[in-house]
Amino acid sequence: MCTLENKLLVRRYYEEVVNTGNVAELDRFIAADYVEVYNNVRYRVGLEGAKRHVIGGRETYPDIHLTVEQQIAEGEWVVTRVTARGTHKGVWMGMKPTGKKVEMVVVNIDRVVDGRIVEHGGAANLLEPLMAIGAIKVAEPVEG
Repeated sequence: MCTLENKLLVRRYYEEVVNTGNVAELDRFIAADYVEVYNNVRYRVGLEGAKRHVIGGRETYPDIHLTVEQQIAEGEWVVTRVTARGTHKGVWMGMKPTGKKVEMVVVNIDRVVDGRIVEHGGAANLLEPLMAIGAIKVAEPVEG
């Protein structure tokens, strides 16, 4: 596949699976030997792990919607900057649902081989949504 096709595959995955929760379509986008990378550690999670990732996100944010803002591709690699928006309606990192709307910027790095995503990693700005749900509060100014 060319870089344009790889970018389109990743975009369609966000739109057709992540944004809808339709994990029945997962194997059209994700390879059986799928790997997720967190803090430089590779986890072989396969299709079941990818499915749990999508379902878990939608349990916490049932209305989650990823908007693709920018994509860059080189060879097998696709970098996608997305804005994720949703309402905190499920337990997240041990925090009870608040019903508050959150927005976060996420940069994902996916590797596409033979028309399937085989590897996923990235980084998310969690500070803003944690502040939005009240998990982190800005300290009062110190008088000097």
